[in-house]
This record gives sequence, structure tokens and C-alpha cells, in this order.
Amino acid sequence: MNRYYVVFILTYLRIYVIILNRKRDDYVMANLTSAINVNVDTKIKDEATHILKGLGLNMSTFINMALAQVVKRNGVPFEVVNPTPSKDMLEALAEVSEMINNSEKYPRYTNREDLKKALLSDDEV
Repeated sequence: MNRYYVVFILTYLRIYVIILNRKRDDYVMANLTSAINVNVDTKIKDEATHILKGLGLNMSTFINMALAQVVKRNGVPFEVVNPTPSKDMLEALAEVSEMINNSEKYPRYTNREDLKKALLSDDEV
């Protein structure tokens, strides 16, 4: 037999034995990956990529981490809600709007000294 042929067969058999001795789960898990195609706003993708790079991660690693958390928590790993302002916030926004629209009741100051004089005066506004 040709020497190269014998080396080839021995190498092939060694690889075959290594594969047989592997744990089946390790071998199966290493080969079970899927590709995901996702459409993402370019600006958001670029910003996220920059942040992840600063953390030492790439997009693929982060997505794998996020999906693992979905499975581990049996749901989305962060709160997903429509933010609604509280009653106090709505009242504060209405008050600010009133201050902006009613300059007679709420005077404007163009410098710090005028504001200081108004605050120190005894006159009520």
C-alpha cells in the first residue's frame, strides 16, 4: 500500500473515533444554529452596535443573550408598556403651559439681577 494512503486512512479513523467519543449533546448543539433576518432602523442599529462594541459584545452575541433571557424568564426580559403620564405630571404640564401662555400673570426676566430684585421685593406678583 501507498504510505500516503495509510496515513489518510489512519487520520480518517482517528477523526471518526473522536466523533464517536464525543457526548452526543455537545455534537448536536454545536451544529444546531439558525440564522435570523431582522429589519432594523439603520440609525438604531448603528447606535446599538457602537454601544455593544464598547461593552465588548457584537450584535450576534447580544441577540443570543437576549433570546436566552426570553427563554429563561419565559417572557420579555424587560417591561414593555405604553408610557402614560401620571395625574401629577399632567397637572404640572398644564401649569407650565399656563405660565408660558400668560406672561402678564407670570413675568419674564432677561437677567439674573431683575429676577433677584423681583424675588426680594415685597410686592406679590
